Amino acid sequence: MQNQKLVLITLLLLVLTGCADQMTFAQAQTAEKVGFFHGLWHGLIIIFSWLGSLIFDDVAIYAIYNNGGWYDFGFVLGVGGFGFGSGMFNRSE
Repeated sequence: MQNQKLVLITLLLLVLTGCADQMTFAQAQTAEKVGFFHGLWHGLIIIFSWLGSLIFDDVAIYAIYNNGGWYDFGFVLGVGGFGFGSGMFNRSE
């Protein structure tokens, strides 16, 4: 049962990473800045972004068109900063 949950969560995350966007530096200069929720999302999908960045040159793990502090805070929380979610799959029943 636990393995089925893990597989389902992994598949859901893979499907959702298809929503990721990309842009050039020139486009980023005129783009609307993204904030906390984009940072949170980018932090949550960091594993897939990182793997993609190893294979493709145009994939990055961090939005270059962010608004600064709030984006960074969301990114850190999404990655698992401050220990939130560190024991998510370690619960004993």
